[in-house]
Amino acid sequence: MKLLAALAFVWAITLSASAADLTGTWSGSMKVTGPDGQVQDDTIHLVLKQDGAKLTGTAGPSADQQLPIDKGAVDGSEVTMEVSVGQGVFKFELALDAEHLKGDVTLSAGPQTMKAKMDATRAAK
Repeated sequence: MKLLAALAFVWAITLSASAADLTGTWSGSMKVTGPDGQVQDDTIHLVLKQDGAKLTGTAGPSADQQLPIDKGAVDGSEVTMEVSVGQGVFKFELALDAEHLKGDVTLSAGPQTMKAKMDATRAAK
């Protein structure tokens, strides 16, 4: 039983040590589905700063159109954050998949909701 506990402890330390740091600039594409069902292509640009489980930075469609990230969090490979814009809120539910941040983005603005699929990669350092 002690051996099993020791192995579990070593495994947990290895996983936390190998967790990726998302700090950096990410860019990619979004497939946005509007309230009418029409799908449009858009872009995403993120400048992220990770400090443990906390994620801060900015997000927007381009490097010169950025808004601050609210409530950013990292839990293993799962990434969540919110970006407020006017009366709306973009909610990101992403996962780190190899070198891609992929997942769902939802914009809630009053009674309307738009959904998007996002895929971004880190810019070369």
